[in-house]
Amino acid sequence: MGSAAEGTDDSPRLVSAHAAAAGRAVPISSDGRALAGDAMRNVLALLLFSVVAATVSGEVCAQTSASKTASVRTLTKEGYEAAKKNADAQYTVDREACSSLAGNAKDICIAQAKGKNDVTRAEAAVAYQNTAATRENARVARARADYDVAIERCDDLAGNPKDVCVKEAKAALVRAKADARVDRLAGNAREGSTVNARDAAREAEAEKRDADYKVAVEKCAAYAGPAKEACVGNAKLQFGKT
Repeated sequence: MGSAAEGTDDSPRLVSAHAAAAGRAVPISSDGRALAGDAMRNVLALLLFSVVAATVSGEVCAQTSASKTASVRTLTKEGYEAAKKNADAQYTVDREACSSLAGNAKDICIAQAKGKNDVTRAEAAVAYQNTAATRENARVARARADYDVAIERCDDLAGNPKDVCVKEAKAALVRAKADARVDRLAGNAREGSTVNARDAAREAEAEKRDADYKVAVEKCAAYAGPAKEACVGNAKLQFGKT
């Protein structure tokens, strides 16, 4: 015969949270009767709280992990110096390979070799320091490398197509530099800088809009008379110019 405590204990015997959440079982009391009313709501509230707490904890851990990843450095100072020397050695090889070419093809080859070297060195700086500034520099290096090659390719054209090609290359560079600057300022803001990243973003959008406007107007140069005027008018309307 059990004790009085055993006979009056109505504390719930809970099933696993997974089973309860899946609807495969109902919480029961010690005497086998299903809990109802407030008791049932209390049990379900407890289970829900446990699930939410676990989810939030997981998200916090993920955010912390992402934050740590953003500041990871993968190169030592010695490794950084070695990476720069290797980049310069590869540039010498790539530059020499351009010697067999002539004309604009050679100019493009040289621009590609130089751009590759600049990007490799900038990325090595990111691996060594991984600051907002070095990440911005790496993005600008990539954009500048693309720009230099694009400008050389524009030399294969003539007249208005060449002018449009140059304007498009410049616009791409402006956009890339503006975006890189905004991301750098946003990173600094997260680290406590007082710089207003929102103002910087607005300025960047204005710069990109102006660059795209210049491309649109340059394309209008292919027309004449009323057609050109209409083209310029549409460009002004599209980009908010008066």
